Amino acid sequence: MQYKQMNRNQLIAEYERLKKEYTEIKGMGLKLDMSRGKPAPEQLDLSMDLLKQVIGVCDCKAESGLDCRNYGVLDGLPECKKLFSQMLEVPCKNIILGGTSSLALMFDYITQCMLTGSGDKPWSRQGEIKFICNVPGYDRHFSICEYYGIKMISVPLLPDGPDVEKIKELIKDPSVKGMFCVPKYSNPSGITYCDDTVRALAALRPAAKDFRVIWDNAYAVHDLNKTPDRLLNIFEACKQYGTEDYFVEFTSTAKISFPGGGVSCIAASDKNIKMILDRLNMQTICYDKLNQLRHVKFFKDLEGIKDHMRKHAVIIEPKFNIVIEAFERELAGGELAAWTKPNGGYFISLDTLNCSAKRVGELCKSLGVTLTSVGATYPYGKDPEDKNIRIAPTFPSVEEMKKAAEVLCLCIKLATIEKLV
Repeated sequence: MQYKQMNRNQLIAEYERLKKEYTEIKGMGLKLDMSRGKPAPEQLDLSMDLLKQVIGVCDCKAESGLDCRNYGVLDGLPECKKLFSQMLEVPCKNIILGGTSSLALMFDYITQCMLTGSGDKPWSRQGEIKFICNVPGYDRHFSICEYYGIKMISVPLLPDGPDVEKIKELIKDPSVKGMFCVPKYSNPSGITYCDDTVRALAALRPAAKDFRVIWDNAYAVHDLNKTPDRLLNIFEACKQYGTEDYFVEFTSTAKISFPGGGVSCIAASDKNIKMILDRLNMQTICYDKLNQLRHVKFFKDLEGIKDHMRKHAVIIEPKFNIVIEAFERELAGGELAAWTKPNGGYFISLDTLNCSAKRVGELCKSLGVTLTSVGATYPYGKDPEDKNIRIAPTFPSVEEMKKAAEVLCLCIKLATIEKLV
């Protein structure tokens, strides 16, 4: 029997039963963290041999003979650029390698647009500017906008990508300067933009000639199973419309090798690459070529990366399955929650249907399970319907994940009955 079919006495009896279970779990003193999408220690162990590359054998020469211990090669080692070229299907000449963080590259690029522009006068000298933010979305993207006072406009993320028709209307306003996208295994929903959506985005004709889409392809090779999603190459789609300048793509090896110790990358049109390099020439002499060389020696080529990511999938797919199976077992029926079933990435998106997501977060926290701050998947931390919860299954162990999923389902039931009663 579903909760909405129960009378008040039945609901109270069910609530008391669940509260007893809640009290028992509280006595366990759990400390489970699902707040961020971090690789588990077992995933990090997969890359330990990378640390033996270069360091230890003292082979610090690139293929060209360049000594990677010294200055030079602002845009990155050619052999490492080739690795990213294979991964993103973008020519090497349209790639710049950065430091360890693609988020830092994105922040720098937005800073460049604010201070010196992106094809027009600086954004900071154009009055109020706006960015389209697909929701639910990535809180770090929202933080960049908030830092610079860029007004955020929410656009719903549908099962096959953002609502393009709404975007078409918004970009008629020249103060709308861009948009953040996570096109493959989107954070947090895990959906991948379909081909038609990618083509529709490539065909956009914004009023602002300095419009830029931050194409954050963070999960380009992060497949979970044998039926991975395929993302259409945005730059290939743009060729038909001559819109390559509108898109700047970012990725990194953060969740391939080591978070905070990988290699980041920008891919862009010839025009944008030149503008970025002009700025980088003032900003730095070069990034860490020893790290770039280590990654090349470790992965060798795209097939090496794919083989490595299959090992990651063996570790984390069971954790995703635990969460999905718990939801299907405990929350099925259409009155408690709805959730995504991604084929890759790092997250599952869950929407409560008849209770406050914030209340669920509070109950989970009281039982020692830390979730991403409820509301973080929306601009300014404000989920207008108070329903979305981002689930990050990767970091806890399998046993911890089982318990965390159990706690989350229990708290959704409790919060739903509280609201009904």
